[in-house]
Amino acid sequence: MPGQALPPPCTFLNVGQAFAGTQNVSNMNKDEAWKVNVRLQGCDMQNGYLCGSMEALNVPSAETPVVTFWEGELVDNRNYSFYTGQWDATKETDVKHWSKFASFLELREEVQKDGGKSLDLGNHPYIFMRWKEKFFVNVGSDCGLTIAGFYYVCFSRSDGSVNGFYYDPNSSPYQKLELKATNEGRAGHSFATYQFQ
Repeated sequence: MPGQALPPPCTFLNVGQAFAGTQNVSNMNKDEAWKVNVRLQGCDMQNGYLCGSMEALNVPSAETPVVTFWEGELVDNRNYSFYTGQWDATKETDVKHWSKFASFLELREEVQKDGGKSLDLGNHPYIFMRWKEKFFVNVGSDCGLTIAGFYYVCFSRSDGSVNGFYYDPNSSPYQKLELKATNEGRAGHSFATYQFQ
């Protein structure tokens, strides 16, 4: 949107930055959480785009860690708004999921009024984004996991923490993703590389 400033640079949104934590996939029948590692492989604040890999460990149905490649949309009201407009997400679904984040609650009224278009998110202490897994890197689609849904993500500029909720109408609702930025990869080191075909 014209007149809206680019967000200030964030030291945690750089290529190579790693995050580690868990995804809670519990449902009424079982209590289960997977260890998760995420690595940023691309970040373009100007175009509201980022991408990376996500590695899920200790997945019961998989013999090895499951690695996926994802692409993200930064909610900046220039390139992307709070309303998803795809992946089976309605405006009501969007508001319901964004409202799970305490940092969104102060913005909810404006978002419900005009999609949040009047909000200047450039200096907001949190960056809201969506992550959509695009394909499996090291396993086939028969690994027991689905990538049909996507993540609503709230990222803290101050400490690099990531909170997210997975949305897929055919999966357990509100699977919570909790990650913290790590120092791994920030000094020019990286973890295993994958060739995307």
